[in-house]
Amino acid sequence: MATKGPYRSVCPFDCPDTCSLSVFKEGGRIIRVTGNSDHPVTKGAICQKVRHLEARTYHPERLMRPMRRRGPKGRLDFEPISWDEAYAEIADKVSAILATYGGEAILPYSFYGNMGVLNSEGMDRRFFHRLGASHLDRTICNAAGSEGFRYTMGVNAGSDPEATVNAKLWVVWGANLVSTNMHQVLYANQARAEGATIVHIDVHENRTAHWADWFIPIQPGTDAALALGMMHVMIAEDLVDHAFIDQYTYGYAALVEHVEAYPPERVAHITGVPASDIIRLARLYGATSPSFIRIGNGLQHHDNGGMIVRTLACLPALTGQWAIAGGGALKGNGAYAALNMDAVQRPDLHPNPGARTINMNQLGDALLQAVPPIKALFVYNSNPALVAPDQNRVRQGLLRDDLLTVVHDLFLTDTCQFADLVLPATSHFENLDLYKSYWHLYLQLHEPVIPPMGECKANFTLFKELAHYMGFTDPCFQDTEEEMIRQALDTPSPYLQGITYEALRAHGWMKLNVPACPLISEPMATPSGKIEFYSERLERLGLSPLPDHSPLANTTPYPLHLISGPNHHFLNSTFGNVARMQQAEREPVVRMHEKDALARKLRDGELVTLFNDQGACTLRVRIGYEVLPGVVVTQGLWWGNGGAGASYHPINALTSQRLSDMGDGATFFSTWVEVKKTHAAGPSVGDV
Repeated sequence: MATKGPYRSVCPFDCPDTCSLSVFKEGGRIIRVTGNSDHPVTKGAICQKVRHLEARTYHPERLMRPMRRRGPKGRLDFEPISWDEAYAEIADKVSAILATYGGEAILPYSFYGNMGVLNSEGMDRRFFHRLGASHLDRTICNAAGSEGFRYTMGVNAGSDPEATVNAKLWVVWGANLVSTNMHQVLYANQARAEGATIVHIDVHENRTAHWADWFIPIQPGTDAALALGMMHVMIAEDLVDHAFIDQYTYGYAALVEHVEAYPPERVAHITGVPASDIIRLARLYGATSPSFIRIGNGLQHHDNGGMIVRTLACLPALTGQWAIAGGGALKGNGAYAALNMDAVQRPDLHPNPGARTINMNQLGDALLQAVPPIKALFVYNSNPALVAPDQNRVRQGLLRDDLLTVVHDLFLTDTCQFADLVLPATSHFENLDLYKSYWHLYLQLHEPVIPPMGECKANFTLFKELAHYMGFTDPCFQDTEEEMIRQALDTPSPYLQGITYEALRAHGWMKLNVPACPLISEPMATPSGKIEFYSERLERLGLSPLPDHSPLANTTPYPLHLISGPNHHFLNSTFGNVARMQQAEREPVVRMHEKDALARKLRDGELVTLFNDQGACTLRVRIGYEVLPGVVVTQGLWWGNGGAGASYHPINALTSQRLSDMGDGATFFSTWVEVKKTHAAGPSVGDV
């Protein structure tokens, strides 16, 4: 049978690279997925996860029919039903909820399991707006850092990744790029071949630390202090660009006075980084141009995460790097792709603009305490029974018999254990959609590679058809995917001028019209029109107007600081049920310093219980020197409802619903635990 292709595709997952894919088929079935060698960023290279995407697409456990619960919540016990039966049941129960409790009793819960504009934030938003549902504040990932960055720069955007090949110094700060942003690594390798130095600052000696030229281990949550210590040295030794500061910044004099309180000796005590290394790093950064800082996601998942990112964003302004192509910093670039989301989402459909907003990080409290109560929960593009913090409370809420829970997914995820109805979702290969990146500067159009499998439906189709069953006659529910993409592209943004549906169909992708150094165009999007070392907005909010370090407060009796980052072979909980990826990752482990292990009489490789007041989980301990004393690190979200990893209990049983200093973001990394041998006395493991 002849192989056909390549067919153009786009990686749909919540990853900055948003790779362009080449797909090959035999007999109408996908047999191979590779990187598109023609794409200016992808250049043929993709990660192992996506290289095996056909295994996920044709997984034997892929859902193919709608299903209804036939047993008690907390287990996977379903019977197949038709789509008409599913729609009729949803419409009937939702109508009853609306009549008794009102629209705010209904809550959508979604994130970016599929990053396509239409299937992540399109027809679903129209449906829930028209329904009058509660709003969901989707802040689980980048909210704190984005907010912090905006207080300094006015917009959540930074350097063009393609230009970073020109940088002579790379500071990878709180980002395991080798596992989470592989094409940024490729640009760094190009720069290093031309003499660039790569510095990695992190709490864990991970794959990126081994790849970098210089790894600097740091105590969790102290990154702002390190940056302020660098500023102290740079200002004292006049390693700053006065002309740039005078023209483009606000509040420099106050910053000069402020950083006097952060000499290297004090910063060394706070961060665990030797004073000599602080001085060396400051001199290297101050003397090297272009210099580039890649700001990672992990930093913002602390109580003080917003201020950390705000502080790091100030560093390029001191040395004028924002004015140099290849210099500056990058936290995210999503703001450049300013699509017409009002036209896509139609917030004007909502009958109550002041309807309540529920933070997705506080789902447990919302399900158990909200007034009026949440009576219906729609879950799609997410797996809250694994990814949401304070898992025991989340699962307690999901167990409510009076809660209608509908899950739309490709698989029976952990969340499906609590669903009343499970609806089969298409993979992205089966959808027409528009993709933007929150890292590179290309828009991409995705056209279906295969028809919908079984009875699977896209999010777009699900909510369009459900609107019909609910009796919604608004014309917007008749829009096609193509019409919605055209609406998204209908924007006055100068970055999108000339980018049309026709051009995207012809070329597959188009680059946004972003100038070489866009962030220093005057006036900037801050109140002062400049890069703000001093923020009067923060001052009015009762926060430090200057970049600052706030120590993390451990108010618990638990001594070990837990960091629960991503692993190399999963993407959050995605790929956690794919055998190839499970085998590559082997098993969930917790990494601990030898000093802490000796104090607890633990041996390498034995099972241990991590616990605090919120819950517990069981992992295998790996002992060594990859983390600092007092810190333990886990990686990856492993499925717990069957198959490999079934004995694993969610790490998010240990994390809290507390919100960050800015943006109401998650605080996954400000968690403290104790660790004991699994057979030792302590809280029961995995209680719901």
